[in-house]
Amino acid sequence: MRHPLAVPISVLTGAALLASGCSAGSSPAAGERQKPASAAAARQAAVNPAEVGANELGQVPVLMYHQLTAKPASVYDRTPADFRAELERLAREKYVPVTARDFQTGHIDIPAGTHPVVLTFDDSTNSQVRLDERGNPAPDTAIAILAETAKKHPGFKPAATFFVNADAFSATGPAKALTWLRKHGYEVGNHTDRHQNLRSLDQPSAVRAIAGGQQAIEKATPGTRVTSLALPFGAMPEPAGVAARGTGYRYDGVYLVGANPSVSPFAKNFTPTAIPRIRSAGPKDQDAEFGSSRWLDKLAENKSWYVSDGDPNTIAFPRTDQENLAPAFAKRARPY
Repeated sequence: MRHPLAVPISVLTGAALLASGCSAGSSPAAGERQKPASAAAARQAAVNPAEVGANELGQVPVLMYHQLTAKPASVYDRTPADFRAELERLAREKYVPVTARDFQTGHIDIPAGTHPVVLTFDDSTNSQVRLDERGNPAPDTAIAILAETAKKHPGFKPAATFFVNADAFSATGPAKALTWLRKHGYEVGNHTDRHQNLRSLDQPSAVRAIAGGQQAIEKATPGTRVTSLALPFGAMPEPAGVAARGTGYRYDGVYLVGANPSVSPFAKNFTPTAIPRIRSAGPKDQDAEFGSSRWLDKLAENKSWYVSDGDPNTIAFPRTDQENLAPAFAKRARPY
């Protein structure tokens, strides 16, 4: 099923997710050579945030994909060549993929001077995940192209989140496909059991649709911890709180369709229950103004992107942006 055309949305204001700070290390014994308390501390000591232009209050593109096909029939379709070219661009511009789970909880561990990007896939189509008879990714699938890009660009991690329905990846089978994704470090998120428009349902029906998707994932891969939900059609149920909390499920992040980048998870106005996404699109595609190519251009031109300081335990940003930091992260702040 396809989403209706997205229109620009405003990111809702709300409380940021709580996160824990660093623990203090013990003092070295007399005469012992002092060592960094951790690898993160070593990175922090080695990198001057100003030198890399660190801004961990910057914007993050959360890109949305559906079908990869040689003959696109919808604005949500992309060719394998389109997808490969977009990943190449991201790698050249120093983007490093992180999962939705890590993004929404602020666990962003990427090298200094690089930018996080969240790659998300809806509808669990066979063009995203299909395994051959040997259990390897079939050519021109999303997972095959991700692996190729990571091999060509070692700093580009093959990380992504697949938002699946109950009949996920039918050519391979849900159990086999989801187990493969878990084994290879990908995140499996919920997209409801049958791709229902949650806004059109009453509250009990919306809860059943979300819980049904959760149960299908847990049945296919017992022990999977599902912490992210993508709303079919970007339609929020009523009341909105049902999307994140219900009988049998509890999500740290809820994803819209949207048409703009997300603010940093450390920003005051980050709302984990309404995270916008950007449709993957070329510069000449329909509604290109709100697509990925144009937004990546804008982020580069305005230097408004999130830039890592290389230390996942600190949040570095220009001192002039201090007022944008969520109070929950004050102890981790590293203004300069």
